[in-house]
Parts: sequence; structure tokens; C-alpha cells
Amino acid sequence: MSANPILAFARRLHAGPAAFCAWSGMRDPAIIEALLREGFDCAVLDWQHGFHDFSSIQAGILAAHAQGAAAMVRIGVGQFAEAARFLDWGAAGIIAPMINSPADARTFVEYLKYPPKGARSWGPARAANLTRTAPIEHLHGANGFTLAIAMIETKEALAALDDILAVEGIDGVLVGPSDLSITLTGGETVDAAHPLVDEALTRVAKAARARGKLACAFCMDGTRAAELAQRGYHLLSIGQDQILLRMAGRQELARAKLGLPEGGTGAGY
Repeated sequence: MSANPILAFARRLHAGPAAFCAWSGMRDPAIIEALLREGFDCAVLDWQHGFHDFSSIQAGILAAHAQGAAAMVRIGVGQFAEAARFLDWGAAGIIAPMINSPADARTFVEYLKYPPKGARSWGPARAANLTRTAPIEHLHGANGFTLAIAMIETKEALAALDDILAVEGIDGVLVGPSDLSITLTGGETVDAAHPLVDEALTRVAKAARARGKLACAFCMDGTRAAELAQRGYHLLSIGQDQILLRMAGRQELARAKLGLPEGGTGAGY
């Protein structure tokens, strides 16, 4: 029997090689299943900017688990109570946006980790079933196998990077390059490939690895993901489902139109 995807997820990320996640903003769990069938290592369900609701988060976690993969959830800003609930439903970790200070990071940990690291309330309604762990086993193990990932996406967070990483219970950080570009340029542009963002990405990977923690990043495409994997990142997105759908549609539509006369649509009816 293969390893339980929830229990094995943190070890898999630390052990390498770099993992690539199917980033899900669309509610249909069949989309998660389809992407994971193509070889993505895990799923991230985007509660913050996606179209998910409580039912689709539950369905998405189960869809990933059925494919032998772990699912993480990106919560909304400060929605730590929902984060604990998603862990109870079987999420392997939580990505929290706008963690700008050690104080933010400690609050995040309080909700995600059981004592003595935090103050998470007991109630793994579905998680214990998915992990097949007894209650005491789950209590004693969950702090290790469920991940608290803090997003670094502002100049304040970047300035506090080392202190955020030093918070006990923070398992890693994830760079949000678009928001980071906005804050680092004073609102002048949104550019995930901006030189200031690129410099920050190098700094984040080095700082996280120096503390034995996970370096993660959102990437718009596979080329960028491959590049950051070479620079020491543990977990990387390759766009997200809506982006991938549009890219594939654009590509195939362009191929279909190659044979059409310029300015026309071919024979009419």
C-alpha cells in the first residue's frame, strides 16, 4: 500500500525533488482530478481568490485524496478559524496570505498547531478518517504532518522574513510575486517577473533553506517553475486551472485558425 498522502506530504517536500502543485480556483473537483492525473504532485485549493465555497473545499480535498495526493488550502486574509476547519476536513496544510510580521505568524500558528506549539481546538472530523490515525496518534502527529505556510507578498513581510521564519510552528513561506511586485514598486506595476521580485525570490529560498523550512512560490507557467526549482524551491505552482484552460484554448484556437483565409472564417453556410 502506498504511503498516506497527508501523512507523507511534509516529508515529501523536504526530501525533494521540487514538487509542482495543481492550483485550483474552479469549484468542480473533476478539474482537480484531471490535473492530478497528469502528474501534478499535489493540489492547492484557492479560497482567497478562487471560486471555492465550503462544499467545494470538502470535495476538492477528497478528490485529491482519491488520486493519492495531498491538498492544501489558501485561506483569505486573517481567516484562521476557517484554516483550522479545513485541516479538520483533511487538508494537508494551509497557505496564509499577508503574513507581514512575526506577530501575524504567531497568530497563524496558534490556530493551526495543537499544544504545546499552538492552541488549535480538537475536532479532526474527517482528517482522522483520511489519515487512518487513532485520536491520540493524530493529536501527537498533526503538528508535524500538517503545514503552516506563510505568504511573503509585501515589502513589510520581506523585511521581516527572518523573524517570520524563526517563529516555531511556521513550516515554510510562499512568495506571492504579483502582490510583491505591487508593493516593492510602490503600486507602479504588477509584474511577477520584475527584477525586484526576482531578487526577493533568491533571498527567500536561501533564508528558508538556512532554517530548514520550505521555500514555495506561485509561478505563472512551467518555465518559471523549472527555473525556481533549480534555485532551491520545494513547492511551486504552474499557473492555475483557469490560466491553464485559457492557455490551452488560446494555443489550440490559434492552430485551428492557421488554415483560414486572412480576415475570414472559412466557408459560410
